[in-house]
Amino acid sequence: MSFDEVFGHIVRFMDKEPNGQYRLIFGTDSQVHPTYTRFITGIVIQRESKGAWACIRKVIVPRKMMNLHERISYETTLTEEVVSMFTEEKKTQLIDIVLPNIYKGSSFTIEGHIDIGSSHKNKTRVFVNEMVGRMESLGIEPKIKPDSFVASSYANRFTK
Repeated sequence: MSFDEVFGHIVRFMDKEPNGQYRLIFGTDSQVHPTYTRFITGIVIQRESKGAWACIRKVIVPRKMMNLHERISYETTLTEEVVSMFTEEKKTQLIDIVLPNIYKGSSFTIEGHIDIGSSHKNKTRVFVNEMVGRMESLGIEPKIKPDSFVASSYANRFTK
């Protein structure tokens, strides 16, 4: 699908219930294969407790990316690329769907899910501040494990 088609699906999903509580979520995961590394970015519009619409974007790097920092950084870059497609004009268009209903409980947030964790057992913990800072610099709310389900669960399913 083109970006315009994806955006159209999101708009139609939100138009069905303009007084919903929406989360537009982006997240990327990767898997190293014998001759390439597959990256999957999930794009999800979630209506709290009432369903979601989602799609993926696939990128193949024709080599094994064994360096963990390089791979996590590239995952974040791919998420940033998709986020950047949602220009201020596009975000305003989505906000305008829920805006007339904010006093009835509607809301709209944008999140960047990063497939890293801060627990002492997690090898990616040393990258948390760097990657969270990158998401915050885009004006979106960063989420890490265990709250980064779009990257760690949804996108992960398609990396195999």
